[in-house]
Amino acid sequence: MPIRSPARLAILAGLLCLPLARSALAQNAKAEAPIPAVTLAAMAAKGTSASAPVLFRAYKKESEIEVWKKAASGRFVHVKTFPICRWSGQLGPKRKTGDRQTPEGFYTVPKSQMNPNSRYYLSFDIGYPNAYDRAHGGTGSAVMVHGVCSSMGCFAMTDQSVGEIYAIAREALAGGQAAFQFQSYPFRMSALNMARHRTDPNIAFWRDLKAGSDRFEATGEELQVRVEAGRYAFAPSKDLAKEGAVAVRRAAEDAKVASLVEDGAAAVRTTYSDGGQNAFWAAYAQRGGSLGEVSRPEALAYAGHEVVLIPARKAVPPVPEAVWTAWIAPGSGLSGITVAGLPRLDVAPSRFAPLVTGYAETLPRLARVALTGVPTVPAPMPFEAPPARVAQR
Repeated sequence: MPIRSPARLAILAGLLCLPLARSALAQNAKAEAPIPAVTLAAMAAKGTSASAPVLFRAYKKESEIEVWKKAASGRFVHVKTFPICRWSGQLGPKRKTGDRQTPEGFYTVPKSQMNPNSRYYLSFDIGYPNAYDRAHGGTGSAVMVHGVCSSMGCFAMTDQSVGEIYAIAREALAGGQAAFQFQSYPFRMSALNMARHRTDPNIAFWRDLKAGSDRFEATGEELQVRVEAGRYAFAPSKDLAKEGAVAVRRAAEDAKVASLVEDGAAAVRTTYSDGGQNAFWAAYAQRGGSLGEVSRPEALAYAGHEVVLIPARKAVPPVPEAVWTAWIAPGSGLSGITVAGLPRLDVAPSRFAPLVTGYAETLPRLARVALTGVPTVPAPMPFEAPPARVAQR
């Protein structure tokens, strides 16, 4: 057997490692890809930058993830929205390992949860279970925002989308942000959505989520979240004006929900076979575009179906005063209509005629007394004796 020299062994080892090195370089290139210029321009237009703190908001029903950046004003501003390629489960929180539920709640992502070596292109762990989930016995782990359009409880994006999301998060962390917040909601927390889902078993939980959503919308500040008695709670803003804005918004939203219910808004349950997909990606696939691996594509035909639990009831609007005044005005088509047992609207009842005459006569006398101080005796009012009644035996 020939003896190989150390130099030849080193060359052979280098050749064997070359594919691994190339793979590592490619992975590093993905993880270090810059934020696209158009997104940087959008940030600049909103008064923020790549290194400014970031915050993400996800909406399952709408299948969207929003990017919010802290502007020079101190408020977080919306910069961009990404369509979600796939999420799984139903509306509602994740409870246990294997339930395929995509979580809802408020999560924190430090640098240690960023994964540049993900099997799903790039990813970060949102931090499920958080304190709220653990307080309710939640189990599971490794819930990610990642590439590849396949979900078992994750927020699955396309590779291109997650590459940009990853770069935005990476630059914010590199700029000094210790961790970024990831807010996950069942749907946009509007008064209409809350009214329509008022009978859903998760409505109490969703009201807590809406309290956080309303606070963020009113203050533009990252939520300071804690868990009290098994419920989400939020620290008040240090700015009294912003805290006042929260109170105003909360009262207005509660009033809107109550008004919608009173006016007959339908109550629905939105159901899924197994999660959903943004309409943008559904249309892209229908046009022949390739999304690569898609989890349970057959389930998408049954995504987002609304089951009506309480049908909508149309409220009858009040007739404007100008309209009904015209209806009963003398000479109108309705004024002369007679109904048995009811007086005509355009003719004063005759039994009031003596009162009208008496008033016309009495007013001048009262004025005369007020001016002269000499009382006068008014003429007696006409009197009609009541008809005699015959006793019934």
